[in-house]
Amino acid sequence: MNVQVDNAVLQHKKTYFYEWYVVALCMVAYIFSFVDRQILALMIEPIKADLQISDTQFSLLHGLAFSLFYAFMGMPIAYLADRFSRPKIIAVGVVFWSLATAACGMSKNFLHMFLARIGVGVGEAALSPSAYSMFSDMFPKEKLGRAVGIYSIGSFVGGGLAFLVGGYVIAMLKDMNTIEVAVLGAMKAWQLAFFIVGLPGIVVGLLIWLTVRDPARKGLQIDASGRPKKVALSDGLRFLGRHRATFACHYLGFSFYAMVLFCMMSWSPALYIRKFGMTPVEAGYMLGTVLLLANTAGVLFGGWLTDYLAKKGHQDAAMRTGVIGALGMAVPAVLFPQVDQLWLSVALLVPAMFFASFPMPASTAAMQILAPNQVRAQVSAVFLLISNLLGLGLGTTLVALLTDRYFGSPAAVGSSMSLVIAGASVLTVLLLWRGCRRFRESYAREYPTRA
Repeated sequence: MNVQVDNAVLQHKKTYFYEWYVVALCMVAYIFSFVDRQILALMIEPIKADLQISDTQFSLLHGLAFSLFYAFMGMPIAYLADRFSRPKIIAVGVVFWSLATAACGMSKNFLHMFLARIGVGVGEAALSPSAYSMFSDMFPKEKLGRAVGIYSIGSFVGGGLAFLVGGYVIAMLKDMNTIEVAVLGAMKAWQLAFFIVGLPGIVVGLLIWLTVRDPARKGLQIDASGRPKKVALSDGLRFLGRHRATFACHYLGFSFYAMVLFCMMSWSPALYIRKFGMTPVEAGYMLGTVLLLANTAGVLFGGWLTDYLAKKGHQDAAMRTGVIGALGMAVPAVLFPQVDQLWLSVALLVPAMFFASFPMPASTAAMQILAPNQVRAQVSAVFLLISNLLGLGLGTTLVALLTDRYFGSPAAVGSSMSLVIAGASVLTVLLLWRGCRRFRESYAREYPTRA
């Protein structure tokens, strides 16, 4: 008993300096991942003009090409992460997607860009499942929400920087039709932007490889011989099958939540350029500032709220956080594309983005708390598969299809956004609300001594 008490005291007093360093470094990698995937949205008009593509084709580049292979490569990479060194897997992924981002800058047509975006998706599939799994082994349950929240702000710091850096590059090179680059020859401003944001990520990958060690895995399942059980892909699927009602609500609910967020992040530049007459530079600076302030604040608050509700004894704390965020997001997210005053649209966009950021820590914490150690990365990978296919792949393409085929005018992108956001918001609230009860039931079955 004294040993248990002493261990508890030591755990409470532990400073976690190294662990927070790992979180910070993974967050930097996450920043680069979102810069690399999001900068495409700001440069929609010059890319469409140079590659001669429609809104629908652009949505395939921004959504489907990335999300399809990000999603389907996630599961085999997560399987490796549940068995081998997670930092090494992350490091290789960072270097791969950084090179693929630079390759986007060499695209001469739709097919070239599509293939390069596939490479970005494959590389980025290595990061989050491995990082989530490491955090669960480095932090106690009551700190996990904050750790994931800090990591998750990288997505919006990266998205904000993508808009800011993209706006700066466009402004800097606005008077130049082409730029001569050694070895590569004449390049457009948007092509050079991909090199500027892509190549520095290689340094981050090397730093992770050299300075991060794989943490000891905790809560391992033991086989009949008393040794840690070796996992197979089927183990993760069997776990999901046992709790299929819970994960159906979780996966689908947070995926429709992500659909709202990705619609806003992907199509807001086009909305402000087309409806309000902003230049790409102005739209980049404004949206970059919103993401850096509203979205990062939302992620941190969402992580704090998850931990707060957990300390109050709510087993479904992460799911509850998702419901609260979805309720706060719905109205401003639907309305901001519809108003005619720029200041009012931005005023509505800020709370919409704040609440749209809640799922980043909440969805992750729910999965990591419920899943056994050996299948955590796999459970995360299945979620990322569904979330990216529905949220990024389908969501962004639905907006484009409505704009091109139903409304028949690029100027109607705001109406397309509102329709998709409204439907996704309703489904989010209904699924996550039902998921709260399902999560409590699953937790009681999986961990009867803790419930």
